[in-house]
Amino acid sequence: MSNYAPLLQPITLPNGIKLSNRFVLSPMTTNSSTKEGHITDEDLRYALRRADSAPLQVTGAAYIEPYGQLFEYGFNISDDDCIPGLRKVAQAMKQNGNKAIIQLAHAGRFSTTAIMNYGKVYGPSSMTLHSPIQHEVEEMSVAKIHEVITQYANATSRAIQAGFDGVEISVAQRLLIQTFFSTFSNQRHDEYGVDTLENRARFGLEVMTAVQKVINDEAPDDFIFGYRATPEETRGNDLGYTVDEFNQHLDWVMDVASIDYLAIASWGRNIYQNKTRTPGKHYGRRVNQVVYEYLDGRVPLIASGGINSPEAALDALENADMVGMSSPFVTEPDFVHKLAEGRVQDIDLHIQPEDLDELAIPHAAFKDIVQMMDYGQGLEKKTRDELRKLEQNYDNK
Repeated sequence: MSNYAPLLQPITLPNGIKLSNRFVLSPMTTNSSTKEGHITDEDLRYALRRADSAPLQVTGAAYIEPYGQLFEYGFNISDDDCIPGLRKVAQAMKQNGNKAIIQLAHAGRFSTTAIMNYGKVYGPSSMTLHSPIQHEVEEMSVAKIHEVITQYANATSRAIQAGFDGVEISVAQRLLIQTFFSTFSNQRHDEYGVDTLENRARFGLEVMTAVQKVINDEAPDDFIFGYRATPEETRGNDLGYTVDEFNQHLDWVMDVASIDYLAIASWGRNIYQNKTRTPGKHYGRRVNQVVYEYLDGRVPLIASGGINSPEAALDALENADMVGMSSPFVTEPDFVHKLAEGRVQDIDLHIQPEDLDELAIPHAAFKDIVQMMDYGQGLEKKTRDELRKLEQNYDNK
């Protein structure tokens, strides 16, 4: 077990919170809430079964307005009616003393639900897109940008009222804030436009400033402020932004917000092993390593994406302070306990249909997620296929 000891060492966050080991339950949407995004008994059972999986736990994306809904049947935090249900989720997640974080997100032009419900989505610039169907992206006015900033602040206040131990702002690939930072999707030429790095970063920094103010005014001193982001955007050999630009942006984030961790996230297989395509001295090095060295201990870094074994977790920890897993905790919520007890051979990421009840996996679950699991391949195909079968149960929701 000495080989895995680094994964089981405690760590203290900048705000003084001490975590018992280096594992994080990363965001995973189960698509098991109501159509309106309210919490169900299945949501609660799922959270309770994983309440002791990791000392730091982050919910799937909670949408701050209907136009920002990332996944159908996902968590809603856009109005006060959501607070009672979210309070139950927070209590379930933290029942064993672990820390419950709710992720706040706006899907922007990536909101399939908004496309289906409203026929359009919001983004930094007007354009016509063709996936999943042809639809229009409406350029956000400055007034709309300010409205969304206020929605992030209000959602933070609701998270505090619901009893969560922290919030995480997701700026990962293709979500609204990230698209403003990207030269691929931002084609505007005002104070939020593409012409300077400062302008591209402005919207996200104003969100972080607004959220920090609510935390200062309403949250307890040990409230956790997390930040999830994609450090480099690539399309083939083209770059929407470089890792060097991202690192500069991190400095600005830490100027306006007291973040307690940075979680690196993107799409694809073995994301924690991604190598940078930014020209210059960093080219070909691991993205996580470049960011980790740049942070130089200022805030803990969480690596994620493709970490599904103790060996992969150790590899990721070479360039991180913590490791995040999502898919493995779906099918093996006792992963960390088995590791700590020296029962590595008992860690089993596969499931059979008869396992669903014991694992508290909802009757209709992962409708929007299995295809992403296919992309990342964090679970074996036979396991993904078992989860895929659950989609047929949505006809009865």
